[in-house]
Amino acid sequence: MNDSRSGTGGAAPMLPPLPALAAPARRRRRAWPWIAALLLAGAAAAAWVAQRRPEVQAGVVGTAHPSAQYAELTASGYVVAQRRAAVASKATGRLVELNVREGSVVKSGELIARLDAGDVDAAVAAAAAGVQQAAAALRQAEASLVLAQVEQANAEAEAARVAGLEAERFVSPQAGDAARRRVDAARAGVAAADSGVAAAQAALAQARAQQRVQQVARESTEIRAPFDGVVLVKNANVGDMITPFSSAAGAQGAVVTMADMSTLEVEADVSESNVGRVRPDQPVEIMLDALPGLRLRGSVARIVPTVDRAKATVMTKIRFESPDPRVLPEMSARVVFLSRRVGDDEQQPVLAVHPRALAERDGRTVVLRLGAGDVVEVVPVTRGRTLGDAVEVGGTLAAGDRLVLDPSPGLAAGARVRVAAR
Repeated sequence: MNDSRSGTGGAAPMLPPLPALAAPARRRRRAWPWIAALLLAGAAAAAWVAQRRPEVQAGVVGTAHPSAQYAELTASGYVVAQRRAAVASKATGRLVELNVREGSVVKSGELIARLDAGDVDAAVAAAAAGVQQAAAALRQAEASLVLAQVEQANAEAEAARVAGLEAERFVSPQAGDAARRRVDAARAGVAAADSGVAAAQAALAQARAQQRVQQVARESTEIRAPFDGVVLVKNANVGDMITPFSSAAGAQGAVVTMADMSTLEVEADVSESNVGRVRPDQPVEIMLDALPGLRLRGSVARIVPTVDRAKATVMTKIRFESPDPRVLPEMSARVVFLSRRVGDDEQQPVLAVHPRALAERDGRTVVLRLGAGDVVEVVPVTRGRTLGDAVEVGGTLAAGDRLVLDPSPGLAAGARVRVAAR
């Protein structure tokens, strides 16, 4: 029997599971509920502690400008140049020279561009030749007049001599008549020569006028700046056809668009219901979206005497008191109409807080600042001017600091609070 078991049991016997390896896995499974419970207890404790903190509302220290206390009305608009021109040519031709680009500063009369003037130059030369020809004809007519005047003088002298001889009967009456007819003919010759001179002078004047016409045509091919200004847009390039009527295919009208930067103004739309609060020369403060932080003084230049029916607004033009070179046409602007003119110090930003952030503690004006971890700090401040919805303060605050609004009398320094969600 032992032999048969040994014969049938040639394979290795199966080993039982190792309890030493399975035990750690079971222990880990049993530990997870305890860990989860501890985490939930910690979260519940933290929530309970947070709920114990008093809930407060918070505000932020900001900046304000003292000039805001004089604001009466606000309007929006755009910067425009009152003197602006699309510079073009009266002539039609191909652009062969362009001396400016965007941003170029030009003086009145400065050459901006030039058109091809070959045909005009030929016409100018022909007109100059015509002037020379007319001048020569005038000199010839004047010479003829001199000859006629000499002939008249000779004829008159001869007639006087013949008249003396005729009186003494040394010549016949026929000779005297012939001498007098010669005088009449000489006088007629002088009159004719004088008319020839007048005609030659008129021809010379006409030739000179024609020359001037051609010179004006020549000048029309030179495009010059009409006033001192800055080139805003370059509308054409060398090689383009320039024509006063830009509807022609492939042709350009204006070569450049320029503006006089000394005439920059703000055109602001004021509501029709508020136009009565605006008056000429009223002081204003101008703020530009492109230049944040810059506040420029100005005044009302004029009020356009018409109402835009579609928008129910009246256009008001605002002049700059001291133009800034950074101000450019078409910038969007906001205009604040003031009750009085403000000084430089009133345009400087100051720290300002919401009035609800101020509190009285021990006879001092304080604010409760929130530090790291929402811990309350009591900071003494000096109350200043009321600037619209804010109050100017002085002290150790900084822009961006968080302050407790409407602090309760029992809230002291070192207390931890919870900021309410807005």
